[in-house]
Amino acid sequence: MTLDLLDLLPTDWRTAVEPHLDPARTAELGTFVAGEYAAQTVFPPQDDLFSAYRLCAPEQCRVLILGQDPYHRAGQAHGLSFSVRPGVSAPPSLRNVFKELAADLDVPVQRSGDLSGWAAQGVLLLNAVLTVREGKPGSHANRGWEDFTDATIRALNARPGRVVYLLWGGYARKKSALITNPDHVVLEAGHPSPMNPRGFLGSRPFSATNKALADAGLLTIDWAAL
Repeated sequence: MTLDLLDLLPTDWRTAVEPHLDPARTAELGTFVAGEYAAQTVFPPQDDLFSAYRLCAPEQCRVLILGQDPYHRAGQAHGLSFSVRPGVSAPPSLRNVFKELAADLDVPVQRSGDLSGWAAQGVLLLNAVLTVREGKPGSHANRGWEDFTDATIRALNARPGRVVYLLWGGYARKKSALITNPDHVVLEAGHPSPMNPRGFLGSRPFSATNKALADAGLLTIDWAAL
């Protein structure tokens, strides 16, 4: 049993990402992911596996927000980093994201934790690892997803025009080595988790992102539009 992960990707993303992937490693990842979905409770649901890619085409991508892996409790993860399904209470990290958004741009704290409205504007809400077992954070780390999502970052890095990368936390910040195109802007901060009391709150990433986009003549993000 295996999943052809590239067949599940939107065509434009497959074209962009495939040259940066090792076929054998990608096939191994597909076998692993298929086995996990068959034998375990895995989040997000398989239909939402590539939601970030479906909602934000590569040619529309202006911002990338990188998370680590999906929420591991039932009903939360739906394929977008830091986002939860409509009607689900915002987890602690997302509450801090909204707190910083309010302090940075005076956007009222959001009632909905669904960030699909950002994705629709060209924000790729990507996790470094795209699946997780229920109740076991990090359980699918180092099984091949990192190769897949690194290829996504490399594909965006190769594009002309500016992409702003928001790398929050030590894990995400390591990915800055993949971003070598001088057109792009990397904004690093601490992780928004309340377990990390310093380094995120006060970093003003949303206004800095919009300034970087405006400086390149690109439309800014309406962060209040969810």
